[in-house]
Amino acid sequence: MSLFADVLADWRVPVEKDPAARGYLDVLLSYPGFHAVTAYRVLHRLWGARIPLLPRFLANIVRTLTGIEIHPAAKIGKRFFIDHGMGVLIGETSEIGDDVTLYKNVTLGGTSLGPGKRHPTLGNDVVVGTNACVLGAIVVGDGARIGAGSVVVRDVPPNATVVGIPGRIVLVAGKPAVTRTALVDMPDPQGMVVQQLAERVAALEVKLAEFGVPTQARRAPSVNPAIFDDVSPAI
Repeated sequence: MSLFADVLADWRVPVEKDPAARGYLDVLLSYPGFHAVTAYRVLHRLWGARIPLLPRFLANIVRTLTGIEIHPAAKIGKRFFIDHGMGVLIGETSEIGDDVTLYKNVTLGGTSLGPGKRHPTLGNDVVVGTNACVLGAIVVGDGARIGAGSVVVRDVPPNATVVGIPGRIVLVAGKPAVTRTALVDMPDPQGMVVQQLAERVAALEVKLAEFGVPTQARRAPSVNPAIFDDVSPAI
């Protein structure tokens, strides 16, 4: 896709997604996120042409003017939108798919000082909320949602919602996620059966004691004898 087509596609997104946008002229004049992304489109091509120093130098000027830092080497797809973008940081080896939205103070950062891939890869249609940090060479799947203030350091499956520090998956495709913690906290079905039997035996002993029948078995705690109210004495 040509530079003009990329910029035009980016320009349309705020008008379509942001109810505060009053039209294309409003976006052109007052959206620093659009300004930063447009500058990135130009500087990325200069970086690809192996022009030394100039792309990084101009990127620093853009950061000063917009508050948004995008490394010229980062790879960003179509229709990219940075909303309220002050403090956004996109590292050198970051890769971003199509139709991605980032909000204020988002960091796509690295966790290694070595060469090679150090920054995250975001799939298509990903949304990253305010103050979220996505760190390391991890993959965030298509359609994922990263909650505000989250710190994500592990891969995120497609269509998942992640919240918290460290980030944990709470929804997958709109349904509650079954996590290891949830599995550990599930009751033991065999233990439940044994407990129910013990409670019924204890309740039966209470009922028998009412009829003067001696019992020796130990009673289970917190037993409600009412569950045997339908038991009648033999005649």
